[in-house]
Amino acid sequence: MERILDIITDKMQAAFQAAGYDPAFGRVTVSNRPDLCEYQCNGALSAAKQYKCAPIAIARAVVDQLDRADYDLVEAVMPGFINLKLSGAFLRDYLEAMRTAPDFGVEKTGAGKTIVVDYGGANVAKPLHIGHLRPAIIGEALKRLYKHLGYHAIGDVHLGDWGLQMGLIIAELQERQPELPYFDPDFTGEYPETAPFTVDELEEIYPTASGKKSDPEFSHKAHQATLELQQGRRGYRALWNHIMRVSVADLKKNYDNLDVHFEKWLGESDADPFIPPMVEDLKARGIAVQSAGAWVIPVSEEGDKKEMPPCILVKSDGSSIYATTDLATMVQRMQDWNPDKILYVTDKRQNLHFEQVFRAARKAGIVKPETELEHVGFGTMNGADGKPFKTRDGGVLRLEQLISDMTDFVRTKVVENKIVDDSEVEETTRKIAMGALKYGDLSNQPTKDYNFDMERFAAFEGNTGPYILYTIVRIKSILSRYGAWEHLPIALPANDCAKDLMLAMTKLNPSLEAALRASSPSLICAYIYELAGAVNKFYHETRILTEEDETLKAGYISLIALAKGILETCISILGFSAPEKM
Repeated sequence: MERILDIITDKMQAAFQAAGYDPAFGRVTVSNRPDLCEYQCNGALSAAKQYKCAPIAIARAVVDQLDRADYDLVEAVMPGFINLKLSGAFLRDYLEAMRTAPDFGVEKTGAGKTIVVDYGGANVAKPLHIGHLRPAIIGEALKRLYKHLGYHAIGDVHLGDWGLQMGLIIAELQERQPELPYFDPDFTGEYPETAPFTVDELEEIYPTASGKKSDPEFSHKAHQATLELQQGRRGYRALWNHIMRVSVADLKKNYDNLDVHFEKWLGESDADPFIPPMVEDLKARGIAVQSAGAWVIPVSEEGDKKEMPPCILVKSDGSSIYATTDLATMVQRMQDWNPDKILYVTDKRQNLHFEQVFRAARKAGIVKPETELEHVGFGTMNGADGKPFKTRDGGVLRLEQLISDMTDFVRTKVVENKIVDDSEVEETTRKIAMGALKYGDLSNQPTKDYNFDMERFAAFEGNTGPYILYTIVRIKSILSRYGAWEHLPIALPANDCAKDLMLAMTKLNPSLEAALRASSPSLICAYIYELAGAVNKFYHETRILTEEDETLKAGYISLIALAKGILETCISILGFSAPEKM
């Protein structure tokens, strides 16, 4: 469905042409003076130079060509501005088309295109902590946004499952239980189906082993175990499979609690087979060159304002690094899905790494010239005091604990205020807590650091998730009391608040597209906060259910019903949903 601004611009350009001027001057924008008008065109000012004519004369000539039925206000004002206010009939027709169109007429700009969203970045054998919150919910929101705009979107968790951490776990486990058959190189029988550890034990084994890295003897054992695992030692592969099953099951449980879901649960291990042929190919073609015993891909370009180090492919000791795995993963993704775009959601401190990898991938021809590569680098989540978020004992807070704390905080409010019956407390609490947590994060621009303030995020007033949810629940309550509302057509705006609400709803499509262009769910948050404000102003200044004129009442109901649908669509993209009562 065409954007309303494009429709108005088309009409303005036709008026410029009918008046004898270049239609390119007829671009319309949202007014920066909403007290004067809703839209404006300043093209007459630019046209005056070309046509050597007073801009006000051009503006008046153009205004004479416009269809007055489309506008409540259309005027030419000095020195040559054209001010517009849309007619109620124009808005009614546009919103009725939105109401009856699939997905409210949002254009499927990604139809036929594939995008891979690389987010999550969980490490096997480690619990998710607060550092995993932002990549999970930003990545999930962006993936959902791409899907909503028609893309075939593939979310890949990109597990850390193939590096030294595996060798550390194997070495530590061997010290604790050397009698296990996995460590006997001569064992030829079937390995146990049950893992020799629980997920809680596994999460204790890794940090213990990691703390021994400074011990030369243990470090050597861990590196050797890593090498033998990657070379295919049977017992170590069996242990690795146990680690993966136990750890991934726990990761999926925690991501499910966050309502974050991946289409693919692939990891570094899946890219490992692609590394040797890729490295040999890059060496053979001269893309990779030797430098101080290592193999690197030079990626500096003319015009660089600062030094761009080469992308290291193989270290001098023969081992590969993250860049190698990331390039091999691209090879795999291009082979499996041939995506039009690959989007990475990680800490912004990895900006240089991804710039090197992207340049190396293009230089090596791993991706097609037209394949888009983008890194969305996010900022840090700090505590309410602005300092790094820590537990009371100075440790890193586990993600499930953060979710639990937010849920407990919201539950207290729900119970104290007797928002719902006892049987509905848990479901209502869960939805409000998730809305508070996700909106509190996503309303910030991804690249910015922000302070996590539980009390502010869970407030029912202000720019918060619960405020948005409360607006939706308020509309649900009105609609349930009204009765059958699903097929009511949009009516003419009965007052200024109704028109403001209608104008806000027309911004859905451009707001979603702007969020996609900027890779920033915060723009969706800003939009629904504006829309919720318009809904609540309309509610407070309009008698809806007590309106005696049934035609007027039906018009009010159709309007807020459309607003509810738009709000619910947007929060679904952001990754949360509204309860029935609040």
